[in-house]
Amino acid sequence: MKFQFAVPILYAANVAESLRYFTEVLGFEGHWGWENPPTFGGVYREHVAIYFCEGGQGQPGTWLAVNLENVDEYYEEIKTKGAKILSAPEDKEWHMREMLVEAPDGHMIRFGHRI
Repeated sequence: MKFQFAVPILYAANVAESLRYFTEVLGFEGHWGWENPPTFGGVYREHVAIYFCEGGQGQPGTWLAVNLENVDEYYEEIKTKGAKILSAPEDKEWHMREMLVEAPDGHMIRFGHRI
């Protein structure tokens, strides 16, 4: 049996705002929402999908790691769009080049690539 992929479900105080931030600021390619206004929804970019849920699932301040091809290029893409970048890309002792970005609801995302 092969595993297909995993999709984290993050707590959202406001799903519509999370969808907006991830598409307009972090450059995710698309989104979908359930109900109007959405109480559950998701974004995707290439092979990465993230879902958001108002209410009973998850907690604020969840950490998530997203590996990509070139973190420096991504940093340049999002830094002028209003991304809350807590640390610019830097080499880490665990053989990753990473940056830290804060998303709505205090979620922390480590974007990086192997070095």
